[in-house]
Amino acid sequence: MAKSKDSIGNTLIVAVSVSLVCSVLVASAAVMLKPQQLKNEEEFRQRIIVDVAGFDLASADLQTLYDQREPRLVDLETGDYFDGMDAEAFDAAEAANSAELGLAVPPELDIASVRRRAIYGAVFLVKDGDTVEQIILPVHGAGLWSTMYGYLAVEPDGTTVRGLRFYEHAETPGLGDQMDKEDWRAQWDSKELYGDSSQPQVRVIKGLVPEGIDGEEHMIDGMSGATLTGNGISGLLQYWTGSHGFGPYLSNFRESS
Repeated sequence: MAKSKDSIGNTLIVAVSVSLVCSVLVASAAVMLKPQQLKNEEEFRQRIIVDVAGFDLASADLQTLYDQREPRLVDLETGDYFDGMDAEAFDAAEAANSAELGLAVPPELDIASVRRRAIYGAVFLVKDGDTVEQIILPVHGAGLWSTMYGYLAVEPDGTTVRGLRFYEHAETPGLGDQMDKEDWRAQWDSKELYGDSSQPQVRVIKGLVPEGIDGEEHMIDGMSGATLTGNGISGLLQYWTGSHGFGPYLSNFRESS
């Protein structure tokens, strides 16, 4: 008896064949689009750096503005510049997992939950001639759902904030992603990282900052419904501007100013 074309075996063969073809097409598309995806991600990161530096994208093209910052490597332990590697090509994430270039963050210091960090950090200097106008620091740490990656712009006094922008995170839409809203970001301008001591004081509080409260210069309004994301931002900023992060480097600027 001839086998029916509608048999279970034929149906399975067709289903598997279609699945395989679709898988190959999807995989091929992903491979072909990967370079463009990486290019777009890099361009977005550059836009964040240009934005946090206060450059006006309407005044020049992105690459021209991006090239105005000077990349330097910093020895995080001493706060001194390190010229033994290319700062532009330095990959902090890769270095953090290296036995030679990375180290484990002591649990008692790991308020940003970074676990490991590189022994060097790449900073960007925005200059007017030979004069440093601002310092841009890479920062990252755990939020509620994701690791948040961004840049902190600081005045050359080593304590006054110019701006904070994040270029990668997966915080809750409508709640934690308020960090990307212009009105919330605007609060960071002129906030102070440090108080009378060398310990970072800047933080996102729960609710609104009361006007005239003691320490107001270190406080940012909380994000409604996103307290844990705000706590994560506080933790990553206090870690990266503290003694185990860029604290010694920023201390050099405070002393020189």
